Amino acid sequence: MDYIKFIAKKELFKPPFGAMFRKLGGVPVDRHSSNNFVDQVVAMFDGNDSFAIALSPEGTRKKADRLRTGFYHIARNAQVPIILLAFDFGRKEFRFAPPFYTTENEADDLNTILGFFKDVKGKNPELGLGHLSAK
Repeated sequence: MDYIKFIAKKELFKPPFGAMFRKLGGVPVDRHSSNNFVDQVVAMFDGNDSFAIALSPEGTRKKADRLRTGFYHIARNAQVPIILLAFDFGRKEFRFAPPFYTTENEADDLNTILGFFKDVKGKNPELGLGHLSAK
């Protein structure tokens, strides 16, 4: 199982579960801005022939007042595509977008991304991104 890796906050790698998470392929990352999470993940892409990450959406635990852009900067700096996946509980379906590569226009890119999720109803719709929808 050496080919399966995941990233998680470094706090999860302390005893008693740290050794287990490492054995399962976990790679600890420091999410504090002074240690630049984006650069840490880009380095992981650069240092591996085959590497992919999945990041959970906004609004999974509380309503987001803005779209966080770490995923976007990781993709741009690592020159890898973003594959958007929506779990639409309203329609009881998964939706995938074709691979999306960032451009020089971050605002337009983020509007494209928000547009993909515009009509998606999550399990807790009140926590979703609808209020941030592309204009």
